[in-house]
Amino acid sequence: MTRWTRICALTDIPSLGSRVVESTGEERIAVFRSSADQVFALRDRCPHKAGPLSQGIVHGTTVTCPLHGWKIRFEDGQVVAPDVGCAKPYPVKVEGGDVFLQI
Repeated sequence: MTRWTRICALTDIPSLGSRVVESTGEERIAVFRSSADQVFALRDRCPHKAGPLSQGIVHGTTVTCPLHGWKIRFEDGQVVAPDVGCAKPYPVKVEGGDVFLQI
């Protein structure tokens, strides 16, 4: 069963930045904040060489992996062509200024 878990306040995630969440026994999840205060969550692992996406550059609705420059879309975790791959996306929402993640 999945549930919504409060992660932090929206203001705890820097604009154009991220925050890392340790998922119970699974993996690290990077929670990103765009310049428009949209929030997205992806597995913190680039599908190319496992680079930490949480350390990447956020621009628009994508993040660029810090290791080799692959761009990953926040909406679905898909890598931007011509590269191919996917970082697992997670449902995330903001309510009352708090960020919730569904895990």
